[in-house]
Amino acid sequence: MKVNAQSVNFNADRKLLDFVQTKLDKLETFYDRVISADVYLKVENTSAKENKIVDIRLNVPRDRFVVRKQCKSFEEAVDSACNSLERKVKKIKEMQREKV
Repeated sequence: MKVNAQSVNFNADRKLLDFVQTKLDKLETFYDRVISADVYLKVENTSAKENKIVDIRLNVPRDRFVVRKQCKSFEEAVDSACNSLERKVKKIKEMQREKV
């Protein structure tokens, strides 16, 4: 799957980008028709500890899923967002099975 990752207001570490890639690659085990993913990593300028925001747009045929998570670390936010996307992808796959 093609993953486009952009970091806003900071330079993303290679480890972080690899982590995002591996997490999103796992989604293909649940639904093999995923086209691409757009990932936006943002740091909000606030005094709160939970200032890391991850937006993921997952492109599948005839649809797009958008998930936004805000956590203390990017890893935690990516993990949470991927869990949400996993549930959505499983639901879509189940609905397609019922149609056939």
